[in-house]
Amino acid sequence: MTDATVAPTPSGRIAAFFDLDKTVIAKSSALAFSKPFFAQGLLNRRAVLKSSYAQFLFMLSGADHDQVERMRAHIAAMCTGWDVEQIKAIVAETLHDIVDPLVFAEAADLIADHRLRGHDVIIVSASGEEVVTPIATALGATHSTASRMRIEDGRYAGELEFYCYGEAKAEAIQALALQYGYDLARCYAYSDSSTDIPMLRAVGHPRAVNPDRVLRREAVENGWPILTFIRPVPLLHRFATTSPTVVAAAAAITAGAAAAGAAAYLALRRRPRHGFAARG
Repeated sequence: MTDATVAPTPSGRIAAFFDLDKTVIAKSSALAFSKPFFAQGLLNRRAVLKSSYAQFLFMLSGADHDQVERMRAHIAAMCTGWDVEQIKAIVAETLHDIVDPLVFAEAADLIADHRLRGHDVIIVSASGEEVVTPIATALGATHSTASRMRIEDGRYAGELEFYCYGEAKAEAIQALALQYGYDLARCYAYSDSSTDIPMLRAVGHPRAVNPDRVLRREAVENGWPILTFIRPVPLLHRFATTSPTVVAAAAAITAGAAAAGAAAYLALRRRPRHGFAARG
């Protein structure tokens, strides 16, 4: 069943849009970095415990709209003053240790399949772009779009310029379609959350992945395929069974991220402690 309401573009290119958390990786991408943020003095112990509890609730039942909105506002406020380059350095240094074990093998296979079919692959996430962009690069995605915090003098100003959530995800997809010439009626979208129903409805081939109760009902009513991802497999382990070219690319990404992170760490002074952990 086709839900796309956007007219085909002249070039008719095809893209596959993937939500990130619990669709491509098995937990919240932003909350996954609580430990290194704590190690670098950005978080106190109470904030880490609160993040862990939020992650538990997120995994147990999925956050509803009001919960996500409260978390968004709290996190944006508590990240005020964080040094942007320090955050990028922490993510670059720890990316593969933290994220690699969380990637669903089924999602990685789907991404590879879309690429082989000549489709662009785009990660669309409510997490911050400083976290999402490196993950998307490691996954081999063509593009990514994510939430953006307002920055002043190299530090987060405590406000979101763009919150890539709900209807905003669908709007971001439509903007990408105009920019790159995608025919949304021929495109694919994958998500686990009912909050991404607007994104799924924006394309001709929506897919529900490990869906929450509301999304499962929506998928059944509209005849959308329901996929189950259960096997998180380290990316490098998975790449070991593929071609030498892919293995070399994965190794280059890892080495590059580590080098960038190490160089940035040497240039940064340790910052004072702030309150909370992850961005939504």
